[in-house]
Amino acid sequence: MNAKDIMMEHINRQIGLFGEPVSRASLPTEYKPFRPAHFEVSRIYLTKGSVATPERRRFIERICAVYPEAEVRECLNTPHNRIQLDESDALARHRRGKHLLVFGELQAAVRFSQESGIVCPNYWHFSPYGFCPYDCKYCYLGGTTGVKFFPAVKVYVNIPEMLGNIDQIARRRGKPTPFYLGKLQDPLALDPLTAYSTVLVPFFAEHPLARLTLLTKSAHVDRLLGLEHREHTILSWSINPPEVSAVFEENVPSIDERLAAMRRVAERGYPVRAIMMPIIPIKDWENVYAAFTRRLVETVPIQRLTLGGVCIYRSARMLMERKMGADNAISTHIANGAPRTGDGRARYFREFRHTAYSLVIDTARRLRPDLELALCLEEKALWQSTGLQRPGRCNCVL
Repeated sequence: MNAKDIMMEHINRQIGLFGEPVSRASLPTEYKPFRPAHFEVSRIYLTKGSVATPERRRFIERICAVYPEAEVRECLNTPHNRIQLDESDALARHRRGKHLLVFGELQAAVRFSQESGIVCPNYWHFSPYGFCPYDCKYCYLGGTTGVKFFPAVKVYVNIPEMLGNIDQIARRRGKPTPFYLGKLQDPLALDPLTAYSTVLVPFFAEHPLARLTLLTKSAHVDRLLGLEHREHTILSWSINPPEVSAVFEENVPSIDERLAAMRRVAERGYPVRAIMMPIIPIKDWENVYAAFTRRLVETVPIQRLTLGGVCIYRSARMLMERKMGADNAISTHIANGAPRTGDGRARYFREFRHTAYSLVIDTARRLRPDLELALCLEEKALWQSTGLQRPGRCNCVL
């Protein structure tokens, strides 16, 4: 018995203290990978742990075959976060990284968020992927430590261990517990390659306490449609008006594609949510956002709509302005001279945030008085001034 089998045996013994374990998960096997939209690969890295078992090697070989033109480099003694790129310029490194695919294993893949100084309920989240192939110009991940120096798209192959950890945490807490997927990645962008959804959704469907909340911009939902989910998986989409997406989101599924995907999964009984963030004050933004909000709530049966402005650290803002210049519609509305909110991120002026949130809230309420509305990563004063009654009941939680 190898070390990983011993660990899973230990997990299952502990699970027995809290009830019957769910079926042991494995990497997907009975599926055919295909190229996802918006992701062309020039090089593939196999890093430490990626092919440590026959199951992992077979899984990776199947995916590598989808990109026969890509160079494959074996770096089996190097952790996934220690690969070096010979590119000193941050923007050039970022663009190159969007065409690199890394396989590895991620220790401590299940974590609890630690937001402070703002209204955030904090939540458990996990990472079967790292980063994503899409190129939103406002992306906050581009400035984070884990992405800044090696901005590659990553697939972590230790899914069984992640789900064993989730099982332990949920049973220890003894109540329905959401586990969020989408904080550090797009969870469906690579699903055509990995079919991870076919492992994750059934796991959470079977689990008595663990629940999955997932945030994506992808339209790759075909694998989801035939899965038994028992409403234990909540699907949420990051959206903005087409006029905004066309300027600030490159190499992404269109808004029409996203809305269609939302309707398709809703028809199969999945709970569906949306997050409109960051709201961006382009020309005539009031009419643009009012019209789009009407379209959204009239055509998609969302259960909750969460709103947010830009909230960005310095390194991510620098990368955004390298792409767009400093006079873009986001940067020109950031409150540079005002005190920052408690989490240290730069944001729009509070007056604008109140105006923008109120416009969308009022528009949505006129059409759907029953719709749950929330704010993301905001101050309590904004929840209060916009008339929202349940601070913290937002996109990532039940």
